[in-house]
Amino acid sequence: MTYPLRLADLPTEERPRERLLAYGAEALSNTELLALLIGGGVAGQNALDLAARVLVLGQGSLRQLRSLSVEELSAVKGIGEARAARLKAAVELGRRVAAGEGRRPIVKCPGDAHDVVKEDLKYQDREHFRIIMLNTKHHVLCTEVVSIGSLASSIVHPREIFKTAIRRNAAAVILAHNHPSGDPTPSPEDLEVTRRLTEAGSLLGIEVLDHIIVGDNSYTSLREQGLI
Repeated sequence: MTYPLRLADLPTEERPRERLLAYGAEALSNTELLALLIGGGVAGQNALDLAARVLVLGQGSLRQLRSLSVEELSAVKGIGEARAARLKAAVELGRRVAAGEGRRPIVKCPGDAHDVVKEDLKYQDREHFRIIMLNTKHHVLCTEVVSIGSLASSIVHPREIFKTAIRRNAAAVILAHNHPSGDPTPSPEDLEVTRRLTEAGSLLGIEVLDHIIVGDNSYTSLREQGLI
């Protein structure tokens, strides 16, 4: 479908804002919702055109938009940093709503830890190394990305891991990262990183409880495997 240059040229009942007001946000397509966030067009393209281009960049999936950086979104002609930041903020708000903002999950087993990080890790095309920080009762204080690597490896330094844990007054941490291949089998490098970080945590009085490796539809717990 080819849209007119201006949304104002559309019949009233086809304009995203008017459709939202009349029928509710759930009645709008992904393109229309993104167009409302984008707000306006540029020469030769209206907000719907720009929204469609953003969706193409995300391979047609809103979920994939989470992995796009501000720089990648800004590269779409007509988006720019301000609109890219607005889109990232909206996606993050949606993630927090889905995760249950204000609710502190408790980690009682490796499956609980996997639940905390799986949506953030399983669709990444590079290795993202996160830590889950826990209090003395193993409630989740927060999670944080400490390294983003290549398709093959991540560079993780104990200093980056534990400075955040110390700042958050964490009693324990769980390491987590994804394998973009989809296979969560630990590599020799995974085992070596785990060993180094476990030793560093012991010196600091912050226990490394586990290391979760996230694949496509499965995970590996090094604790369950007897490797930690």
